[in-house]
Amino acid sequence: MLYRILADVVLVVHFGFILFVIFGGLLALKWPKAAWAHLPCFLWGASIITVGWVCPLTPLEHQLRRAAGQAGYEGGFIEHYILPLIYPGELTQTVQFVLGGALMTFNILVYTWVVARHRGWRSS
Repeated sequence: MLYRILADVVLVVHFGFILFVIFGGLLALKWPKAAWAHLPCFLWGASIITVGWVCPLTPLEHQLRRAAGQAGYEGGFIEHYILPLIYPGELTQTVQFVLGGALMTFNILVYTWVVARHRGWRSS
């Protein structure tokens, strides 16, 4: 039971981290110093999705699920939990590049907005 709870905690933390990677730059609109926490997470997340690395939280969740007597799942976290929600096919290199490109484009736009607002605050 403990291993199952720990696996679920890892799942929630992993999902929260992914949400922070995607949308954390928006926090910098209100709190510019949030960028110091978001940018390293964003670079890590963008690297994982674009290059196809495995996040260390995925094998940890797999190990905890096996220890709990659960079957676990094949592949990575995004492939298992998130991709079916946004893309019905398999996780190919092309899909990884598209997801990575969308992530980078969104965050570049957000940080362009952050910089513009921050400069606007200084000149006012």
